[in-house]
Amino acid sequence: MSMTFGWQSPSNIALVKYWGKRDPQLPSNPSISFTLDACHTQTKAHFEAGQGVQVLLDGVETPSFVPKIEQFIGRIQHRHPWLADYRLTVDTFNSFPHSSGIASSASGLSALALCVVDAAQAVGHALLEADPRREASILARLGSGSASRSVYGGLVVWGETASIPGSSDHYALPFPHVVHPVFSNFCDVVILVDVGQKAVSSTAGHALMESHPFAEQRFAQAHTHMAAFKELLAQGDVFPFLDLVEREALTLHGLMMSSEPSYILMRPNTLHILEAIRRFRQETGTPIGFTLDAGANVHVLFPKEVEQSAMRFVNEVLAPYAKDGRFIEDRVGQGPLSL
Repeated sequence: MSMTFGWQSPSNIALVKYWGKRDPQLPSNPSISFTLDACHTQTKAHFEAGQGVQVLLDGVETPSFVPKIEQFIGRIQHRHPWLADYRLTVDTFNSFPHSSGIASSASGLSALALCVVDAAQAVGHALLEADPRREASILARLGSGSASRSVYGGLVVWGETASIPGSSDHYALPFPHVVHPVFSNFCDVVILVDVGQKAVSSTAGHALMESHPFAEQRFAQAHTHMAAFKELLAQGDVFPFLDLVEREALTLHGLMMSSEPSYILMRPNTLHILEAIRRFRQETGTPIGFTLDAGANVHVLFPKEVEQSAMRFVNEVLAPYAKDGRFIEDRVGQGPLSL
């Protein structure tokens, strides 16, 4: 039996950061993210009788990606033993530059997980979860923790925490509480300060939390921040929301700088951008803020209502700090689309 399935799945940007994990790919603290729209991966997975994995990136065979896909298949086979009888060809395309600091593992592995769930249903394999999307979230998590959140649109939670009923370390779920309309179309402009390979991989970065002197305080802080976001998202007060988002981003980088070994992932232009955003917000009263992943690039966040003035600021003030003036305009998206 030969079959092909395709999904377009988005990346996401965490507002409360997942940093630290335990086996098997379970988070040390809860997280919440905005699912993005323009930054996505389109993946077609072809299954045919046999064994082995082939990966095409932008139509070009890319053997360097094969071990990651083989590892993913190995991790999910206890839930999908039928995969042992199939050769897998993954044909994938990212809408954003590779090594740009956008989480391609989140979009790529969530898309592949959705393809696997479709294929499982086609071969008559009974899913362990009644909800196929939840099954896809579990599978995606086993490939990349943040990928568990990319199978849904909007605001998504991963990790068990008291303020989110039904939350789990094993899968993500859409944020279940009231969300003010201002957050439904929030904008995210990614300023590309550094487009090279990261100084430390996410896996290595998470491992640093195992012996970090501030680990327990950080994990407790994440739970406190998740509860605070529940109120902020309902109220629609953007300024305290941005303040908390920024605190989370700076905490992540503070953890990296105080780990052993330590890493400084920001670049000088990262700091120029952060200071410019805060100065612009203070001087103009514009609701605009930032977050960061574990890298140098800056996600500039603002509500749709101020897009015109915010983009003028991005173009005139922030873009000169980007590598070759490059940035990606994005916003909150609706989640994966079947191809």
